[in-house]
Amino acid sequence: MRDDVLSGGFAEAPVEAARAFRAALEAMARPGTIHTVSGAAAPAPVSVAASVLLLTLCDRETPLYLAPGHDGDAVRDWVAFHIGAPLVGPGEAMFALGGWEALKPLDAYRIGTPDYPDRSVTLIAELPGLAAEGARLTGPGIREAAFLSLPETRAFRANRALFPLGWDCFLSAGDRIAALPRTTIVEAL
Repeated sequence: MRDDVLSGGFAEAPVEAARAFRAALEAMARPGTIHTVSGAAAPAPVSVAASVLLLTLCDRETPLYLAPGHDGDAVRDWVAFHIGAPLVGPGEAMFALGGWEALKPLDAYRIGTPDYPDRSVTLIAELPGLAAEGARLTGPGIREAAFLSLPETRAFRANRALFPLGWDCFLSAGDRIAALPRTTIVEAL
């Protein structure tokens, strides 16, 4: 195996995974907040933040979809070695990783059922950057309003209209993450 496949995991797995899990929980519980993470590095084009999320949230029982651009041999081998997650198509995935446009069409993913709304996908959308500006966010976990640069607002508004069904989304850029659960109300500015 190549070095880029064997390396890039947590050096101190219990400590780094706990920190990463806390950051992921904080991001999801407080939509619009941006958190810095570290400790993992999958082969390009996967960001440090997305690598950390994969190592923290996925395992051998977590079907993962790698969108075009993120589905190269080196990334597949890294996932197999470090996580063991089965790679599946978008309709079977619990997690999906890729650039925002590559993750589309968004209606290809599971959004849960009325009896089991939790049986939906969580997207990990790679972006060129994250900033606390742009779309206005309100809803659970947000005191008054938060602002976050989003790749678009229409898809997030349509997803919110499906509540309690829908997908949840982590946004990653470099070593930073933010999250938008399906409960977040998104308004364009």
